[in-house]
Amino acid sequence: MPNFIVTYLKASLEELKKVVWPSKRETLQHTLIVVGLSLVLALFLGAIDYLLNLGLQELIARR
Repeated sequence: MPNFIVTYLKASLEELKKVVWPSKRETLQHTLIVVGLSLVLALFLGAIDYLLNLGLQELIARR
């Protein structure tokens, strides 16, 4: 069993050496895109929720 763990760790380290890591600029750009899209989606869903709530209140008020 310990031999398997050592083999696994060595293979994992070799694979990590092959990884092409993004630059700081790419990481920052992708982070800003994710944050921006998250804010836009939150605003959109909040607006939909608000409008549906107004509609429901109107339906309740008419009863």
